[in-house]
Amino acid sequence: MHELGVTFYVVKDVKKVAQENKVDKIDYVKLEIGEVSGVVHDQLIDCWNWARKKEAVTEHAKMYIETLEAITYCEDCHGQYRTIDYGKTCPYCHSENTYLLRGNEFNIKEIGIYEDS
Repeated sequence: MHELGVTFYVVKDVKKVAQENKVDKIDYVKLEIGEVSGVVHDQLIDCWNWARKKEAVTEHAKMYIETLEAITYCEDCHGQYRTIDYGKTCPYCHSENTYLLRGNEFNIKEIGIYEDS
C-alpha cells in the first residue's frame, strides 16, 4: 500500500507550509489526483485519518480529493480521448502511437487554515 507513504509526504509538506506561514492548525487539505495515478482514494483517506492525528497542526484536518480525468493524445491523428474508456488505442484511428496528456497527477491544490470563531 503506497497510500501510507504518500500520506506521510502530504503531512510533511502541509506541516512545512504551515510553519512557513506561522499557522498553528490546518482545517483541510484539498488534493488533485489523476484517475490513472494508481492512488486508491478510500485507502488514502483512511491513511490520512490515521496520520493526521500524529501532528498537532493536522490533527483535525479533513482531506478532500478532486479527481482529474485522464486524457490521452494520439500522435497520428492528433485526437484526444478519455484514457479510461479506450486505453492506449486511439478510438478514432486505432493507432497505439499515443501518450497520456493528463491523469497521472498528484498535487496539493489547497490548504485551508483553521480559524477560531
